[in-house]
Amino acid sequence: MPGTGRAGAVERSAKAEFWRRAIWILAAGWVVIWISRMMLTPIYPVLSDFFGGVTNTELGAISSFYFLGYVVLQIPSGVLVDRIGMRRVIVPGFIVFAAGIALMALSSSLEMLYAGSFISGVGSGTFYGIAYTITNVYVPKDKKSLATAIVNSGTAVGSGAGLVSASTLVSTGIMPWQALAAATGVFAAIMTVVFAKTLPDTPARTPAVGTAGGAGGRGVSRLFEPHMVAAYILYFCTIYMYYLISTWLPDFLGSERGFASSLTGIVSSLVFFAGVPGALVFSRLADKMPERKVPLIVGLELGAAAMAVVMIATGEPALTVGGIVAYGFLGKLTVEPIIISWLGGYAPAGSVTTMFGVFNFFGMCASVVAPSVQGIITDALGTGVWGFYLAVAIIVVGVAAFVGIVRAVEARA
Repeated sequence: MPGTGRAGAVERSAKAEFWRRAIWILAAGWVVIWISRMMLTPIYPVLSDFFGGVTNTELGAISSFYFLGYVVLQIPSGVLVDRIGMRRVIVPGFIVFAAGIALMALSSSLEMLYAGSFISGVGSGTFYGIAYTITNVYVPKDKKSLATAIVNSGTAVGSGAGLVSASTLVSTGIMPWQALAAATGVFAAIMTVVFAKTLPDTPARTPAVGTAGGAGGRGVSRLFEPHMVAAYILYFCTIYMYYLISTWLPDFLGSERGFASSLTGIVSSLVFFAGVPGALVFSRLADKMPERKVPLIVGLELGAAAMAVVMIATGEPALTVGGIVAYGFLGKLTVEPIIISWLGGYAPAGSVTTMFGVFNFFGMCASVVAPSVQGIITDALGTGVWGFYLAVAIIVVGVAAFVGIVRAVEARA
C-alpha cells in the first residue's frame, strides 16, 4: 500500500513540516494584503484634500475598484491553481500586486489611484484560494479550523497595522500617504520571494474529504450543490458588514461619533485585534465538536449582528468601543474559519481551489458593492448610520437563507 512503512512515514513528516510552516507564511501574506487594503481608510479627509475635495462616493470607489479587481481573479486563479500549481500562480500574482501598490504611491490624480487600486486587487486576488486549499488539503482534520484561524489572524494584524500606521503617521502629518503605500509595496515584493521559495509548484492532489466527494470529472457541476450555495450566500452577507466596517468605520467614528482623527484608526483596529482570540477560541471548539459547526456558525453570525447594532446605535463612546470589540470577537474573522472548514467537507475532488475561488468570488462581490453603497447613502442622507443598519439586515437575511437551505437538504437526506 502507498504511504506505508518508512517511505510513508517520511512523506507524512514532510507534509506535517510543510503545513506548520505554511500557515505562518500565509498569515504573513494576509498581513501585507490587509495593510494595503486598510492604509487609506482612516485618511479619507486627507485624500479628499489631496485630490481637490472629492465626495464620499468617490472616496468609497477607491476600495470598490480594488475589490473589483480582486473578485475578477477569484475563479480564474482557482482554476489555474488546480491545473498548474500554486507557485506558478501566486508569484506572478504578487508581482502584479506590488506593481499596483507602486502605482498608487505615485498617483497624482484620483483616476490613477483607482487604476493602482484595481491592479493591486487583481494581483492579490490570486492568494485566497491557495491559502485555504493548503489548510484544507495539508492540515489534519482535527486541526483544520484552528489552522485556518491562524492564517486568518494575519488579516487582523495587517488591518490593525494599516489603520494604526495611517492614523498615527499620516493623519498627524509625520509621513505622507504615498510613503506608507511605497513601504507596503516593498513588503509585497518580499512576500513574492518567500512564496517562490516555499509553495508547491504542482497542483494539490487529494480526494475530496466530505460527503460531496467524488470523481474529479464531476467536480465543476458540484460547485453549486445546496450546501455550497448556502455557504456562498452566508459569506456574501458576512462580508458585506465586514468590508463596510473596514472601509467606513474610521470615517464614521470621526464624522458622526466625535472621535479624534488620530484615534479613529486605532479604535477601528479593535475589530480586527478582537477577532484573533475569538477565532482561536471558537475554531478550537469547532474542531472538537465538528457536528456542531452549523449551530456555532449561526450563533456567531447573529451575535455579531447584535453587537454591530450596539456599535452604531449609541453616541456613548464607551458603548461604541464595547460594540466594536464584541463585534470583532464574534464576527467575520471568527466565523470565517469555521465556515471554510465546514465547506471543505464538501469539496469536489480535483477542484478544491476552484471551489474556494467560487466561494470567495460570491463573498467578495459584497466588498465591491458595500463601500460605494455606503458612500451614496451618506451623501444622500447626511449620515452613514442607515448604511450600517442595512448591513445588519443583510446578515439576518443571510443567516435565514443558510439555515433554510441546510435544513432542507438534511430533511431530504
